[in-house]
Amino acid sequence: MPLTDTAIRKAKPTDKVQRLFDAGGLYLEIAKTGGKWWRLKYRFDGKEKRLSLGTYPDTSLATARDKRDAARKLLAAGVDPGEHRKAEKLAGEEQAANSFEVIAREWLAKYSPTWAQSTGDKIASRFERDLFPWLGRRPIATITPKELLAVVHRIADRGATETAHRALRSCGQVFRYAIATGRAERNPATDLRGALPPIREAAHRAAIVDPAAIGGLLRAIDGYQGAFATRCALRLAPLLFVRPGELRQAEWTEIDLDAADWNIPADKMKTREPHLVPLAPQAVAILRDLYALTGRGRFVFPNPRTGSRPMSNNGVLSALRRMGYGKDEMTGHGFRAMARTVLDEVLNFRPDYIEHQLAHAVRDPNGRAYNRTAHLAERRKMMAAWADYLDQLRDSGGNVVPITRKASGDSR
Repeated sequence: MPLTDTAIRKAKPTDKVQRLFDAGGLYLEIAKTGGKWWRLKYRFDGKEKRLSLGTYPDTSLATARDKRDAARKLLAAGVDPGEHRKAEKLAGEEQAANSFEVIAREWLAKYSPTWAQSTGDKIASRFERDLFPWLGRRPIATITPKELLAVVHRIADRGATETAHRALRSCGQVFRYAIATGRAERNPATDLRGALPPIREAAHRAAIVDPAAIGGLLRAIDGYQGAFATRCALRLAPLLFVRPGELRQAEWTEIDLDAADWNIPADKMKTREPHLVPLAPQAVAILRDLYALTGRGRFVFPNPRTGSRPMSNNGVLSALRRMGYGKDEMTGHGFRAMARTVLDEVLNFRPDYIEHQLAHAVRDPNGRAYNRTAHLAERRKMMAAWADYLDQLRDSGGNVVPITRKASGDSR
């Protein structure tokens, strides 16, 4: 039976929390202290949720029902009212519920959990820096192609052409989300195909692949005078040759030092598939040493300012620059190219083993993706041989005879 103002006024607190139900999921919660809170119970994506709609009598029964009806309209359009509320707060209370920023934040909240954290951080930062200052307050349904083009041209004009293209693509996804949820009727980004300058072919990331130069780099890393955790990251980068974002976000719960395994979960991987990195004895030794410093926290390489976040995106790259390696000589990604080249051309490991360890998409003869443990025994041998070879390069300056390996299933 629907509530009445009279029934609400007469309701007295008891030694238990009371709930007086109205209709459509709306109810009044009466605390033991006498406070009266309006709540909306609803389901979204199969999960039961609750939304606070204010306190009584500041929020009357009629107003609470209006808020309930507005929330149910959002639900009917496929929008979580709770996430919409959060987006409004982040955008600022003065912004309209149909503003570009509010809806973009809703879109981010809905889809970013399915991305790698570094991807979500970059996209959110792009909105904050390049889009919200000019488009954030505009009602999304009124934004024209000309307006949108002017904003992304600002990005391209500073030389960040690729960022401009990515920003435009993200805007298009936000507009499609707005159309799907009934807040817009068209996507102005579709009118801008070909309007931005083309992206120049990306230059290859600089990498050191000459054995003598690799030896010099390894000796420079050993002599690095910066923070101990950064030095450990530098020493592990060539041994593990994972992507820089995967290395910096490593967590101790993912690493089994006794089994010599690092299990990277799918949500941290570019491929969105879990990845296993066998740890050579040299890598285990570095990690055991580092565990004494950072092992009580979450991250293997915590941010020096706050242990609640990993080291910055540029931690390893900045260290390389301080060591004197320019952007045309070596990058954080360069350790991957180094390993791929030398493992193939010098140590003669099978390319598919190398590609598996690089976490590239490798498929079996039937077109199916190999799982994380494919060729694991062979990859363990490869990672151990690679670590031994790096030791030789570091100790001799690169003037070593390449490891000779008997013809077997491991060779090409």
